[in-house]
Amino acid sequence: MLLTRSQESRLFRFSEFFSHLLSPAFSNPRKKHQKKMYGDATNWNEDEYRESILKEREIQTRTVFRTAWAPNPNPDAFVVASSDGTLAFHSMSSLVSQSAAFGYSKGEDFMVAVPEGMVRAHEGPAYDVKFYGEDEDALLLSCGDDGRVRGWKWRDFADSTENHVKPLLELTNPQHKGPWGALSPMPEINAISVDPQSGSVYTAAGDSCAYCWDMESGKIKMIFKGHSDYLHCLVSRSSASQILTGSEDGTARIWDCKTGKCIKVIGCQEKKSRFRISSMALDESESWLACGQGKNIAVWNLPASECVSTISSPAHVQDVMFDEKQILSVGAEPLLRRFDLNGALLSQIQCAPSSAFSVSLHPTGVVAVGGYGGLVDVISQFGSHLCTFRSSSL
Repeated sequence: MLLTRSQESRLFRFSEFFSHLLSPAFSNPRKKHQKKMYGDATNWNEDEYRESILKEREIQTRTVFRTAWAPNPNPDAFVVASSDGTLAFHSMSSLVSQSAAFGYSKGEDFMVAVPEGMVRAHEGPAYDVKFYGEDEDALLLSCGDDGRVRGWKWRDFADSTENHVKPLLELTNPQHKGPWGALSPMPEINAISVDPQSGSVYTAAGDSCAYCWDMESGKIKMIFKGHSDYLHCLVSRSSASQILTGSEDGTARIWDCKTGKCIKVIGCQEKKSRFRISSMALDESESWLACGQGKNIAVWNLPASECVSTISSPAHVQDVMFDEKQILSVGAEPLLRRFDLNGALLSQIQCAPSSAFSVSLHPTGVVAVGGYGGLVDVISQFGSHLCTFRSSSL
């Protein structure tokens, strides 16, 4: 009986597959790696094995909440704040060379990069990191779930080879007194904004308040009360002596830093339809505000007190920032999107984190995206991926 060409092809593939099933390597898949898997049982260390598994799991489940470029004219150094409470300093030149040697034939097996420096900054997640100053004498500030802001001299942090560099500054959120003098839990700090002109640092806290701290004395200068739920984000508008805050209560508020009073409430105040304000950003002129709320980005012209456009996104927005007159956005999807002020989508780039919580832009146009899995994706101004890595842990 004659077979057609297609029948011959199917018969050949079946016979090849069947012979593969009967091969020793398939019947005993461990045989090929038997030596690697079992090794010398007399040297087996159960504790070391368990520790290595836990460490690998910790790396895989870590989240990068913020990246920040160091005050440098070239995009070389940046800091990563993670859910394990660490701040890690990485050098771009080192990462790019490691990335070239690593290659990406391994699919999802991303490069694990050893930081140039690292410190355990907080007990619990580190949520935000900012630089106070524009030169090597700048302070590196971070905040976290432990309700503290800590600051290090950037030069000392970058030059140190140790993992326990002591902070020069520590600000602690106040605890509130309840009945019979009982103190409330320490409210977390979710975001920082700096204003070197007035010598102030602003924090967004879990007790529904924003705080203004004096950098010289380390004391609270002003408390901004009015939100009904905890704060996710804030930005300083130093040209108008204002701050803007975004809350879980679904509103953004504009505050006068001289009086501490709320000037304007932005956003839906109906409980049934509101979404939290997850992120906000000001452009360089401090005239335009972008607010991430649910799956939308609201773009406001602040001098006119007008919302000029609402940008819809397929996934929840988790961070926004301006690049001149364009808006960069990341969220609960592996994409970096770029919009104009009218809401038109200009580009979208695939990025490594399946859910991204941070987008930061260097003045040269290089973008760092950080998120779930402890992943950081560094993308050039032309859209090419310079490197993708996981930062190793302490």
